Amino acid sequence: MAIGDNVLRVMDRIAAAAERCLREPEDITLVAVTKTVEAPAIAEAIEAGVAAIGENRVQDAARKLTDGFASVEKHLIGHLQTNKVRKALELFDMIESVDSLRLAREMSTRLNVAGTSADVLVEVNTSGEETKFGLDPDEVLPVVEQIADLGGLRILGLMTIGAFLPDPEDVRPCFRLLRDLRNEIEEAVIPGVSMEHLSMGMTNDYEVAIEEGATIVRVGRAIFGERG
Repeated sequence: MAIGDNVLRVMDRIAAAAERCLREPEDITLVAVTKTVEAPAIAEAIEAGVAAIGENRVQDAARKLTDGFASVEKHLIGHLQTNKVRKALELFDMIESVDSLRLAREMSTRLNVAGTSADVLVEVNTSGEETKFGLDPDEVLPVVEQIADLGGLRILGLMTIGAFLPDPEDVRPCFRLLRDLRNEIEEAVIPGVSMEHLSMGMTNDYEVAIEEGATIVRVGRAIFGERG
């Protein structure tokens, strides 16, 4: 099936999931995950209505996304190494994967020198898997408070990669945990911190994530097919 048809099908499923939990479909952003996907296929997805794309690696974005994609938001959704911060800040509209205070400090230093700011999400390891990046849940509130004091970083919410399990229902606790952490941070009323976004849910489980409050879902395989 063509990429455009896939995009429309995903959007229909997003709308249906939103309606089931009495939410507005337009409050949910579809980020098309473009890992291993080349520019012509990305252009097809944009033509079909995708308004945001997500890349995992800075070097891939630098190669693929420099020309012809000015109309879409560009999100970094993979782990960011401190030595690639400068380039990432040039390329992306949002860094979804701020997963340590050390990384946040490096970003803040560069932003403060340049006199600019960046939209970020704080990544949380909700599954407890050692192979995943992200803050431990009990670290999130104190780290968000420290990041908020750095300057240059606009914290707009939280992001997680849930456990990859065959049954999406089994991933639901990861999403509920992220939502609970969002609520805890909101109650803390940290100056300059917004919990506008929960980025959670991928091809296998984005509908469950929407039911649990996702405002951003990151979908690759359902749009572009299986990766090679």
